[in-house]
Amino acid sequence: MKRVGNLFEQIISPDNLRLADTKARRGKLRSYGVLHHDKNREANIQRLHEMLRDKTYRTSDYEVFKIFDPKEREIYRLPYFPDRIVHHAIMNIMEPIWVSIFTADTYACIKERGIHAAMQGVKKALTDEENTRYCLKIDIRKYYPSIDHEILKVILRRKIKCADTLELLDHIIDSAKGVPIGNYLSQYFANLYLAYFDHWIKEEIGIKYYFRYADDMVFLHADKAYLHDLLSKIKEYLKEELNLQLKANFQVFPVEKRGIDFVGYVFRHTHVLLRKRIKKNFCKAVAKINRKQITKEQYKQIICSWLGWATHCNAKNLIHKILKSSNYESDVRLTA
Repeated sequence: MKRVGNLFEQIISPDNLRLADTKARRGKLRSYGVLHHDKNREANIQRLHEMLRDKTYRTSDYEVFKIFDPKEREIYRLPYFPDRIVHHAIMNIMEPIWVSIFTADTYACIKERGIHAAMQGVKKALTDEENTRYCLKIDIRKYYPSIDHEILKVILRRKIKCADTLELLDHIIDSAKGVPIGNYLSQYFANLYLAYFDHWIKEEIGIKYYFRYADDMVFLHADKAYLHDLLSKIKEYLKEELNLQLKANFQVFPVEKRGIDFVGYVFRHTHVLLRKRIKKNFCKAVAKINRKQITKEQYKQIICSWLGWATHCNAKNLIHKILKSSNYESDVRLTA
């Protein structure tokens, strides 16, 4: 694999930092970090360029807090300036290089893929009923906190040879244990950590139907015994190559009887439904909105994200039932 050099000057250039600033502020224009940065925006960009050039940039202290939906997680947050701008500046240059490493079977945090592309991929695979009778479904135990820094650094060096860029990336990697959830770069580090596992699965093992969204993975095959054997090989690979362990909830099961719970949907050969939790949240959201005094346009904006989930699967009756309970049924129906 050809390694890429001469990246650092592109990353730290003032023009790239300005572009990173523009991207990082999307949806955050009224946040304290952006407003404070904008008081001296151009001076800050120049100062950041000099910090990166002189290698005096250091990751700021993290603010750490917990969220509990859909499950308990520790979230790490960095200041807007300089850290979020730095992460975006790196991604402006590195994203196309890293995307070139990924197989077509991974979907998280990649432009023009995402949840609905993964959903369509699984749905298409299931049209081959004979060869998708059984499913192996796995995910990684405490994935983000378990990512080994030294292994991640080796993975980065398989594609990058620019010493200054690697030094900057190494510093960011070592700024927290594992890979901190909340960093813009973390989602790519997490994807990259399993990228060569993907190649092993597709090119050495030769699995035809394989789908990965972050650390959530689905394998489809005609033979149940084959998937059990594959599970043993995967456990060994993850332990030996990546220092990872599977969660104890791994499963090999017939698709027709149980359905595949993946990326928010439950898949069978004949139809696709919303995951139960998402369906419940959809209903709760409509009920909550109905108790508020809002305009029809505001209602449409809120409800469209939920309709985006439901309209991609066999949920016509669900949509009709939920919208029928809405105070704005006739108006929303046109949007749906």
